[in-house]
Amino acid sequence: MRKVMFLCTGNSCRSQMAEGFARELGRGLVEPHSAGLIAAGIHRRAIAVMEEIGIDISRQRSKEIDEAQLRKMDIIITLCSNAEDACPWTPPYIMRLHWPIKDPVGTVGTEDEVMREFRRARDEIRRKVEEFLRKCKQGLNNP
Repeated sequence: MRKVMFLCTGNSCRSQMAEGFARELGRGLVEPHSAGLIAAGIHRRAIAVMEEIGIDISRQRSKEIDEAQLRKMDIIITLCSNAEDACPWTPPYIMRLHWPIKDPVGTVGTEDEVMREFRRARDEIRRKVEEFLRKCKQGLNNP
């Protein structure tokens, strides 16, 4: 089972959704974790849009990057350029992937417009996680 860490800036939305998808869709295949440059708490709208599709992330917790834990991962996936740039150095045996997902947290507009952006991010993350898990199942060295 591959240990995977999803990283973003606040560990409040994108990395939490990715962890939730990987936990739900990748049972027995991956051991998912998430963290951020800061621990901003899980965004209520991220919880809401995941609940819409039957995945509960409300019990996950927002965490800052722990370098010791990071070194235990097989794969690190950054979901924003800020995390990609600021992620601590990792040994060469840890695979690094980057999925630049636009952050819905800063969206301004009506509640419907804001929620539409959270759903867009959720759906984009789901596609990326599904593709990643498909490659893991196929045993590819570079998912």
